[in-house]
Order: sequence, then C-alpha cells, then structure tokens
Amino acid sequence: MGKIVAVTNQKGGVGKTTTATNLSALLGSLGQRTLIVDIDPQGNATSGLGAEAGETSVYEALLGRAAMSAAIWPTDWPGLDIAPGDIRLAGAEVELVTVAQREYRLRQVLTAVKDRYDYILVDCPPSLGLLTLNALTAADSALIPIQCEYYALEGLSSLMSTMRRVQHSFNPNLRIEGILLTMMDGRTRLSSQVAEEVKRHFGRQVYGVTIPRSVRLGEAPSHGEPIHVYDPKSAGALAYGVLTREFLARNK
Repeated sequence: MGKIVAVTNQKGGVGKTTTATNLSALLGSLGQRTLIVDIDPQGNATSGLGAEAGETSVYEALLGRAAMSAAIWPTDWPGLDIAPGDIRLAGAEVELVTVAQREYRLRQVLTAVKDRYDYILVDCPPSLGLLTLNALTAADSALIPIQCEYYALEGLSSLMSTMRRVQHSFNPNLRIEGILLTMMDGRTRLSSQVAEEVKRHFGRQVYGVTIPRSVRLGEAPSHGEPIHVYDPKSAGALAYGVLTREFLARNK
C-alpha cells in the first residue's frame, strides 16, 4: 500500500514544488512506483514535469465528477505517474465548502489507487486552505521544505499549529516526514544561523542534506524536466539525489 506524503508549506517560494517534482521523479527512477498529485491551482508541478491537465484532472476527481484512476496519466519519466492540476482547482476551494465530509475528499479518492504505488506525493498550494487541509487529512506524513531565511521559523510555527489541529480533528496518524532546508547559501551567515536554529528545534526530523540555491534548479521546470535529467551533474541534482536516498533510508 502506497505511503502518502504531503509536500507542504504555506509560504510561497520555498522550493515546495521543486522538491515534490524532483523527489518523485528520482523515486521513480530508482524503481519506486510513484504518483505525484498536483493540487496547487498554479499547476507548477504539472508543467514542471512536462505534463498538462486535460479534460480529466484531479479537480474532477475531488468534485466526484470522475474516478481518480481517470485523472492519472503517465509522465515521460520512468516509474512516475501524475494526477495533474490547473487553475480549476481554485474553484474547488469554494465548491467543496458545501460537500459532505469535505476535508476527506482527497483521502477518499486516493484510496482507490493507493495500492498501485509505493509512494504518493501531494504538491500542496502555498496556503493553509481547504486543499491543503485535504492533503494533510489524506497523508501519512508531511514533508516540509523551509527556505533558509529570516521568517522561516515563523511560518513553520503556523504550519505546525495547523498540523496539530488536523491530528486532533481529522487525521491522528499524521506525522512529520522530514524538514528540508532549501535555498541554502553557505556564503551567508543568515543561512547558517537559520539552519542551526531549525536543527536545534527539530533535531533528527531535519534532513541531513540541504538544497543549495541553484540557477539550474530554476531552469529545469521551463524545459519540463526534473533536475537529474536536465543537468545531472549540477549541485541541485546531486543534492536531490542525496535527499532521495535519505528519504528511502528513513522509509525502509
């Protein structure tokens, strides 16, 4: 049965989608049957993997207009399927408000396909709205990318508070998969201070690898390719390779 991991942070620009796409593609390349579910209305995980949302996407599945299996498509990358998302998901936030058990919609639709995969990664919107709530209610764990910047811990505090509420009301089994430090610039004192502070607060929950600032990581999505395909020798590709191995080691 597939493990569901929500890749989430309510702050934008922290490397959330970059992490979701590259980790899922690398897991697939290592023989893990992997599905990435794009529930961000911006659809960046979808375009970043060279896919597109057709007539049937995760939006239709969430609203009960199509089976989840009909919303899943193969990608060009070995072992990786995608449930694409697009701007229609912005409407789902409103349309789901009147639906019974609205917080459980994603969990319900993923149950039908969960056995097909080893890992299901959900790329969440940069908010703590109903779509993110659905992801946390469906997930076994949350992987949290944090940018090495001044306000990182402040945003993390809000997310932890939300996770506690989800554990109490909807998903008592939700746990932290890991905290990933992103956009690390080893030349600046601030990045090092933030990294030290996060590790002091969360200890072994923080991944050993840090993701560096990288122009190549920013370029890869515009070509519809994960970084290990676009530039396998880049610092970003090497870092995500280490993350993938660390992720698998924690999930033995």
